[in-house]
Order: sequence, then C-alpha cells, then structure tokens
Amino acid sequence: MNVGFIGLGRMGQGMARQLLDGGHDLLVYNPTSSKTAELVSRGAAAADTPAAASSGRDVVISMLPSDSSLLAVLGGHDGLIEGMSADCIHMAMGTHGVPAINLVNEQHKSAQQSFIACPVLGRPDLAAQGLLSLVIAGPRSSVDTVWPLLELMGTRIIDIGDNPQGSTAVKIANNFVLGCAIESMGEAFSLVEKLGVGSEEFLDVLLQGLFGSPAYEVYGKLIASKGWDSGGATAIIGLKDADLAIEAGAAANLPLPSVHIWRAYLERAIERGEGHLDWAVMAKEQARAAGLQD
Repeated sequence: MNVGFIGLGRMGQGMARQLLDGGHDLLVYNPTSSKTAELVSRGAAAADTPAAASSGRDVVISMLPSDSSLLAVLGGHDGLIEGMSADCIHMAMGTHGVPAINLVNEQHKSAQQSFIACPVLGRPDLAAQGLLSLVIAGPRSSVDTVWPLLELMGTRIIDIGDNPQGSTAVKIANNFVLGCAIESMGEAFSLVEKLGVGSEEFLDVLLQGLFGSPAYEVYGKLIASKGWDSGGATAIIGLKDADLAIEAGAAANLPLPSVHIWRAYLERAIERGEGHLDWAVMAKEQARAAGLQD
C-alpha cells in the first residue's frame, strides 16, 4: 500500500518504522526535516510539504502533537487536503480535541474526501514494537482499507463506529481516567510513606490485589522509584490531555471535577521547570505537599 506519514515525533517514528518494515511504500513529512533521516536510510522517501506527502497515496497518516499542528498541515496551499486524491484516506492518529476532529471531518467532507480518527493508547516503547492499542472510528469502507496497517502498528484494535468524534472521546476519557489514577496513587504513596511504610511494600500490595493492571504497574513503579525521567508522556503532554478533557466536558455540558486536581499538579511541575519529566511527576508534587520532597 502507498502510505504517507506526517509527524515523526517519538510515537510517529516507531509507528512509521512498523509500516516500512511491513513492506509498505512510505513517503514521510515532518516540519523538522532532520527527523526523516532515519526512515529515509531504511527505504522511505521524504516529502517537502504535507501536500506532497499525500500525493499518490492510498492512505495518509498524521501523528501530530496538537490541534494547531493538525490544522496547520491540513488546509491552504501545499496542505494535506490539496494533495489528497478523491480515493485517498486521511487517518489522524494523534491525540486531538473533539471540536478539532469535528472540524477536520467537516473539511474533508467538503472536499469529498474520507477521514478516520484513530488515536493510539500506549507509550513510545510500545509504538516501536508495534504493540499499541488503536481506537478507530470512521466510514466502514475506509476502516476496512486501513485495517492491515493497524495490524502492523498495534495488537489491539477497538472499532468505535462511523463517527470520528467517538474514538476521540474514548481517547480523551481514557487519558482522563489514567490521570486520575496517577494522581490518586501519588496521594496514596505519600500517605503510607508519612505513616512509615515503604513505597515498594505498598506497590506490592497494589499490584498483588485489586490494582494488578498495566497502568498501575507502570506508573506505580515510576512513583515508587521516583523515576520521573522515564521517557514517556511528559507533564506538558499531560497538561494538554487535561485541557482536552475539560474542553470535551464543556462540549458535552458535563462537569469533570477530578481533572482539575491533577491538572493543577502538572501546572505546578511545569512552573518549576519540570515540564519535560514524565507526567507521573504529579505524584512528586503531592509528595512536596506532604513535606516528603523538596
């Protein structure tokens, strides 16, 4: 399959490499052109504009860090919409807001083009191994077309239906729950430490009991070991996730009070110059509030 790939950050690099290793013809674009070098050395071709990365492609994937970056590559001269043929499919795989995804969907409909939202669940190490979970929504025929690509990038594919808003909502809600879990673990670890119990002992209780799941294992270990520089999602990315949840709640006319707690911790960490650390650093802020951390 002829595939265009736009956005080669930590997640995008691993995902694009899986497609290339799977035998697909890959044309890549990144605003910082140096990030295309490794993939080009492995057999991909580099494009100099989003339109060029979309031209002659069966599917063009965007894996971009924000709503603004997605909208920037979408329209205008040399934009993605300009380069896409009528039978090309755009699949947005970054984490975006509900209003932005609805706007992108409408723009593609106006151009008589097909659009899918397929945000991913997972960290960069899983992307590099093709072990992501993928949450897809869009027109059935388009979903069927991209399915072989999904099987290279992930091991679990969750089909939410025809409306791209649906998979976007699931991704935002998933990150909302994860943020709440990390924040509550931070409180719990601080509580037991204040009362004389070691972090490793408490972590063992969590994982051997009701909370024996990947989320609690990964982030519980980070909190227990104070491994804030893990290479996963950063505090800045976590703050974006909090804001997307608040935005989605407003669109649904629904209060989400829990998000404001962990958003405040992330904001404080960023103000301290720790925005580059894993978003589990919100537990470090809780430890500071408890007098356990400078």
